[in-house]
Amino acid sequence: MRRVDLGWMRVFVEVGRAGSLSEAAARLNITQPAVSYQIRRAEGEFGVALLLRKARGVDLTAEGRALYDILARAVTQVDALAEELRPQPRRKALRLFTDYAFSSLWLMPRLHLFRAAHPELELQIVALQHAGVRAEGEMAVVFANRAELGAEAVQIMPEAVVPVCAPALRAGLPAGVLPDAPLIHLDAEPGAVWFDWPSYLRALTLARDPHAERGDLRFNTYALVIEAALAGQGVALGWRGLVDRLLARDQLVEAGPELSSPERGYFLVATGPRDAAAEALWSWLRAEAGLSSG
Repeated sequence: MRRVDLGWMRVFVEVGRAGSLSEAAARLNITQPAVSYQIRRAEGEFGVALLLRKARGVDLTAEGRALYDILARAVTQVDALAEELRPQPRRKALRLFTDYAFSSLWLMPRLHLFRAAHPELELQIVALQHAGVRAEGEMAVVFANRAELGAEAVQIMPEAVVPVCAPALRAGLPAGVLPDAPLIHLDAEPGAVWFDWPSYLRALTLARDPHAERGDLRFNTYALVIEAALAGQGVALGWRGLVDRLLARDQLVEAGPELSSPERGYFLVATGPRDAAAEALWSWLRAEAGLSSG
């Protein structure tokens, strides 16, 4: 049994799909005479006409249709397998270091916007208790005093806190009055640069029954602090920018006066020159923070 030479197979399938020798030639990026030659080879292999030539385009004969139905599936499957097996070029990978609070409460709700704007980039978020850049060319969003950072650091969120709690804890109280409820603390190392409950109460000269502290809660990550507040377990300090979305949805409500420290907050920092990919992330973070490009 003589085996059929299949070198013309893709050309025949493309002619069947296009219904035109010239269109098939354009799709395959070859000349029309080359397409005609391959069709003649196919018809010679089978000894029957596979195409009906018309004034404009071609139709498949019954024999051509039977052959096309087999080969079209095969060509499609081969192309899909080749796509699966070929090594894919790695997308440019970016790393952004930040802390748990910023990554979960500010970045995650917006991350789909960056991915939609830059599908060609692969972004790795590295959340740490104390974030900072680790290598040349990397980028971080850090909470710090302005004086601790270089001139290139860009403040994207000044520190401003307001007590927040579940709506049920705040019901019936006058505006600005701190509910008589457990305080939810974020544990931090001595000398932390952000507001905590003791510094907040001192700054606003708000008195509190010392015995009330027996029912307070303490967590080592801010995400857990907010989860506890959402669950109605007490009152937490809410950082503007991090809890705004929850306040807008009335999942949390303000439960006391605001306190701010403009020289502190979240800053965007980087080391070394930024390539095009890093510049795209830098500009996007600035824009999402409401800053002009730069």
